[in-house]
Amino acid sequence: MKKSELRKEIKNRKRQFTSQQLSELSFAVIMRLLAHQRLKDARTVMLYYSLPDEVYTHTLVDALLASGKRVLLPRVTGEGTMELRLYTGPQSLEQGAYNIMEPVGEVFTDYAQIDLAVIPGVAFDRQLNRMGRGKGFYDRLLPQLGDAYKIGICFDFQLVESIECEEHDIRMDEVISGK
Repeated sequence: MKKSELRKEIKNRKRQFTSQQLSELSFAVIMRLLAHQRLKDARTVMLYYSLPDEVYTHTLVDALLASGKRVLLPRVTGEGTMELRLYTGPQSLEQGAYNIMEPVGEVFTDYAQIDLAVIPGVAFDRQLNRMGRGKGFYDRLLPQLGDAYKIGICFDFQLVESIECEEHDIRMDEVISGK
């Protein structure tokens, strides 16, 4: 299935769920992530501040910060590019590109310090390939993360048999869903 067709298919699957149901499905994903040894051991974690149709991460972001972890969130800086910034709490967010809440904290450039990266996606497959929204933001960011362990998180209905891949696509080290 072509990426554009798969994006439409996943969008249609999401429409079958209310925001309350997506929130409940998110809980199962986040609980599995919180139990993960890589997250427990990580000192510096890159996450994302979720959109309404993504696995809900707002509470997770705050919980990790409260536990003493250094939390990084992406901020859109231009056409197809993002930078990472330190998250210091909800007060350090402002509405940015694509109506995403983005951090205004200090720019973080020492990507070698990132132990774990939690990555959103429209879909993931059994070979740990990721398909995003099609703008290439994570395609440009992921190669810079070096040895950071990359976990894609998604709802069960976002797991597919295979995704059409290109040479520049970066695989996840693991994908966590609600199952």
